[in-house]
Amino acid sequence: MRSLLYASGAAALLLLAAAGPAGAAEADRDFTIKDARIAESSGLAASRAHPGIYWTHNDQDAPLIYGIDSRTGEIVATLTMKGVGTPRDMEAVSVGPDGDIYVGDIGDNLDGSWDHVWIYRFPEPKVLEDQTVRARQYDVTYADGARNAEALMVHPKTGRVYIASKHEDGGGLYAGPERLSSSGTNVFRRIGEVPWVTDGAFSPDGGTLVLRGYFSARAYAWKDGRLSGEGVSAGAPFQGQAESVTYTKDGSALMFGSEGKESRVVRVEAPGGGRSPSASGGPSTPSDGGKGGGGDGNAGNDKEGGEGDFTTGVIVLGLATALVLGGKRLLRRG
Repeated sequence: MRSLLYASGAAALLLLAAAGPAGAAEADRDFTIKDARIAESSGLAASRAHPGIYWTHNDQDAPLIYGIDSRTGEIVATLTMKGVGTPRDMEAVSVGPDGDIYVGDIGDNLDGSWDHVWIYRFPEPKVLEDQTVRARQYDVTYADGARNAEALMVHPKTGRVYIASKHEDGGGLYAGPERLSSSGTNVFRRIGEVPWVTDGAFSPDGGTLVLRGYFSARAYAWKDGRLSGEGVSAGAPFQGQAESVTYTKDGSALMFGSEGKESRVVRVEAPGGGRSPSASGGPSTPSDGGKGGGGDGNAGNDKEGGEGDFTTGVIVLGLATALVLGGKRLLRRG
């Protein structure tokens, strides 16, 4: 009987060990935004305070930010911004190293008709619940004239804010001042050229900047406050209206989102496995796909688990079965 107990205990430990990491990983896999209130998810940012939670918002004029649980696709917090004016065209969201959420009211569908745009900023809530948050508002202009933009990125180490403008002939990458000011105008200056961009995200270590468009995404090395090299494919899946991208909190994968009701957020392993870029100017191990997504222009893989998870499960189940059967034989002999 003691042998059986030992065998069963060992099997249970093996099963628990296998279930632990898999259960944790479920928080950052493909998911569908199920709530009808989100019909035009235009930005996406992984929470720093709450694992598995992603902040998003509609392409709209309402000051609302939603926290989505990636395990269920359901809204777990609705944040209503106060202390700001009526948004015009919110397009991007990012979380800074200070734990603040930055929202880019930077869209301009008339392609440069507004002489200024806005950034809103507030601390990420410690508790996930519907609440009103007091936000600061920053006036933003561009040194070379008005621009339409959909991508706002906050560097995870320096806290500097960057905007990528959107234009069919290519846009520009703009750097904000070292620190944003709520008492004056914040002038963003062009520091590089970029393709058509609908969103962007820095890796958690700050060494890579991913920029996505409607049909592709590229990961660029980030050095001395500039893009470095030509970048490599970030394996963007094909999505109907590709509007958003963010890194998972641990930097191991990218989450690609789109607009539309019940829109799908697709996980793709980060180029180079999330490692820092190499000296050649690109992530060290280029990858055109991963769990949850294929290469540029290919449909994403909607499977909740990968081949590795399936193989591991079979091995663990086989070992557990063998141990239990062995214990039963020992019990019969006893």
